[in-house]
Amino acid sequence: VNQASSAMEDAYKQGKTRQIIRVLLPRSANNDQLLQYYEEDIEDGSMETVLVPTDETWQGGIMQLYRAASYTCQAILRRYSRNAGGGVVPRLQEDRSVDESGVDGIGVWITQGGSPNDDLSCFVQPSQETVDAIETISRQAGSRLVALLNPQWRIADDALDSVSRSDGLFGNIASFLGGKGGSLRRLDALGFESTYTVEGYVCRGGNIRLIKRFDSDWAVFAENDAATDYILVGTSVSRPTYQDVDAML
Repeated sequence: VNQASSAMEDAYKQGKTRQIIRVLLPRSANNDQLLQYYEEDIEDGSMETVLVPTDETWQGGIMQLYRAASYTCQAILRRYSRNAGGGVVPRLQEDRSVDESGVDGIGVWITQGGSPNDDLSCFVQPSQETVDAIETISRQAGSRLVALLNPQWRIADDALDSVSRSDGLFGNIASFLGGKGGSLRRLDALGFESTYTVEGYVCRGGNIRLIKRFDSDWAVFAENDAATDYILVGTSVSRPTYQDVDAML
């Protein structure tokens, strides 16, 4: 939370008002609290937790994922807004109207402080179908911060994504079929860029974490044998592939 909010603050000071944040989410350490675990319990220490990727290894549906992401979003926004003008603690308001079906795990959290200039909007788990709403709020926000937390599209491209990034007929068809290229072009036009990213997966049987700020290279960390900490094993200017990480171990 501290790292993400700090990266958001630093990026905003450099004029980056449209930001994308990707973080890991809290989960009970042994996954035995599925559908029962409430993320707020991490604050009082009543439950041992770990931070896990939001990929296919997550146990539970999209709404359970949204619950964890929503709580994390609130914590980040409170930390980010702690120095809001006038010393007024901002009020957080959730807007779920962007989730038309009500079950796609999408929402917007908006901070309301002492001055409208300090307010910001953060979309939680937006999908490609949310881009229209993102464009609308971005136009209304002006120079105020608009962020996307854990978009539902993957960072890496599959074949359809790669084709959808191209112009012309084939690119349009690929975008229509679900490729993310068209959506990303619209976000690029709005000025959105990645500010803070944490990814995780397993390599050689051990947990790997990739971390990047907007102003840093990618840092690769591997969990130690005792599973008590992570050790820096390498850095990369571009996003390291699985093969790159394997060579660092």
